Amino acid sequence: MFKIYQQNENNKEYIILESNNKQSYASICLDEGARVNDLMLNGNSIIKEQPNFDYRDSYASSILFPFASRLEKGVYTFQNNTYQLHKNNKGINALHGLVYNKKFELLDVKEHQDKCIATFKYYENNPPKGFPYNYELLVSYTLYKGDFQITLLVNNLDSAAFPFTIGWHPYFNCNDFSKAYLHFKSSKKIVFDNNLITEAIEDFIIDKKFYLENKQLDDCFILNEQGVDFITSEYHIKITSDALENYLQLYTPKNKPIIAIEPMTGISNSLNNEIGLQVLEPNKTYSVNFRIQLI
Repeated sequence: MFKIYQQNENNKEYIILESNNKQSYASICLDEGARVNDLMLNGNSIIKEQPNFDYRDSYASSILFPFASRLEKGVYTFQNNTYQLHKNNKGINALHGLVYNKKFELLDVKEHQDKCIATFKYYENNPPKGFPYNYELLVSYTLYKGDFQITLLVNNLDSAAFPFTIGWHPYFNCNDFSKAYLHFKSSKKIVFDNNLITEAIEDFIIDKKFYLENKQLDDCFILNEQGVDFITSEYHIKITSDALENYLQLYTPKNKPIIAIEPMTGISNSLNNEIGLQVLEPNKTYSVNFRIQLI
């Protein structure tokens, strides 16, 4: 029987999802946007907190909403109105949305013989001037023996429509980059300026092994297919999304045995360039599923 229980550590609240043999495990931090800070699948450590890599700098496994990546100078225009968001990226740009540091509440748990599901909720009823909308964000995590699924559901509770993209920012363990590679299909790459704001889209065909040795990445691709395979000397996972448009951000922090493989529905500065941007009407709902499958 899979089980779900609560832990408190360093004044933070965690919800633990665990298999009966304790070989599959996920830890969710409610105080930091209901993010995944630890994930093990069938005895393989997939996600793990890194020393000297504070969450305020890493945004590790944060939910990216209502925009992914960077928003130039924190400014955007929607329906002829201009909005200013807090520039939390070195005072230059807005970064990684508005819910990464919010306190979520545990809404529901389900425990079964072969899986368990925990659902968390954040309700925004005191929105900032830069995104003046009431909304509800539900995050559900489902843990199987060799499978981890994330469902994000956005409810527009406002009287006005709002623009958005959504994504996820996990870092995956990689102890030996010389033996690690990705496999995904893409024919387009995003060109960034010096502040990692989208400048253009260029042709860049990838349909073979994308080796990681000696690569310092902070790159974004438009995916032709949903799946991204990540193969290391220790495990092989497949990361998928059921979004209609799929973008992949890759980032390798210096001197860390991890890589960010980020599924997103939009790109840097999407609230302005509208690439991947969607509009959610009042009383409407949007959902997307991400999946990590141990191969």
